[in-house]
Amino acid sequence: MAYEREREVAIAAVREAGALCRTVQSRIDGAVLEKKDRSPVTVADFGSQALVCRALAEAFPDDPVIAEEDAAVLREADNAALLQRVCGHVQDHRPGTDDATVCAWIDRGCASAYSPRFWTLDPIDGTKGFLRGGQYAVALALIVEGELTVAAMACPNMPTDEWAGEAPDPEKDGAIFSAVRGQGAAMTPMRSTGAGAPISASSTTDPGTARFCESVEAEHSSHSDAAAVAKALGIAREPIRLDSQAKYATVARGLADIYLRLPTRAGYVEKIWDHAAGALVVIEAGGRVTDIEGRELDFSHGYQLETNRGMIVTNGHLHTVVLDAVRKQLG
Repeated sequence: MAYEREREVAIAAVREAGALCRTVQSRIDGAVLEKKDRSPVTVADFGSQALVCRALAEAFPDDPVIAEEDAAVLREADNAALLQRVCGHVQDHRPGTDDATVCAWIDRGCASAYSPRFWTLDPIDGTKGFLRGGQYAVALALIVEGELTVAAMACPNMPTDEWAGEAPDPEKDGAIFSAVRGQGAAMTPMRSTGAGAPISASSTTDPGTARFCESVEAEHSSHSDAAAVAKALGIAREPIRLDSQAKYATVARGLADIYLRLPTRAGYVEKIWDHAAGALVVIEAGGRVTDIEGRELDFSHGYQLETNRGMIVTNGHLHTVVLDAVRKQLG
C-alpha cells in the first residue's frame, strides 16, 4: 500500500511522544496550576518534538519538518534546568541521549517554507487542555505536492470505546488516529500496535439533530457566532467543548457532526500544524473540511494557511447547510 512506511513511522512516533506527554501531565499538581506555571507543558512540548523529529530523521532523513518549536530557548544559560528536565523525559524513551542531541532533534522541526514533500508537527496541540488535565493531541502530517497525504494523531486522554469529555478516565488507553489519502482513517488504542480499526463520520443529515463541538477557549473561536449558527440550524443541544485537534477526531469517529472554528479577529492566519493531521483524518473518515468561505485548505504556503480563513468541519452530509448558515452569520 502506498505510504505504508510513512504511516507506520508516524504512528510509532506520535505514540512515543504521547507517552512522554502523558507522563509529564500525570505529575502536574494543584500547586503548579495555582502558580500558573506553564513549565510542564513546555517540557512536554519540547520532549514530544524531539522524539517525533528523531523518528522522522531516522526514517526519512531528506524530509523537512515544519514544527512549532525550536531549541534556541533551551540553549540559553538561564534555562539549563529546563533543558535538563526535557532531556530527562527524552532519556526515559531514548536512554543515553545527551543535551546537544535533544536540541538537534528539536531543531529538525525548524523548516518554515513550502517544499514538494514535508512533514508538519504540533508536538502538543491544546496546551490549556494539557494543563487542566483535559484533551490535547500530538499531531503529525505528511504533505506531498501540496496535498495532505499521511496523518497520525495521538490523543492520550481520549478513550477508544466511549465519549471523551473534559474528565477523561485515567484507566483508558488513549487513542491514536491515522489516515492515508485515499485509504481511509483508523483508530487504535495508544498502547496497541498497528493501524487499528476503520472509523467513519456520522450519517446525520438533519441539522436539527446534529451535535457540534468547538474550542474550550473563546479566544480560539467565536462562541457567540457559533451559537447563532446553531440556532439558525435548529440545533438545540449544547456544544461539546474540548481542546485541540481532538475535535477533528470527535467528528471523524461520529461522536459529533460539526466542528466550527470561527474567526475572533481580523487578519488572523491559521498555522498548518493546527489543522493538517486532523483534517486528513476527517476527510478519510468520509467528512469534509473547508474554510468558512468554502475553500479547500491550501498547504502550499509554508507554515501558514495564508489563503484560508476559519474552519468548518462536518460529517460531509451537513457541510453545505452549515456553510450557508456560517456565511449568513458572518456576512
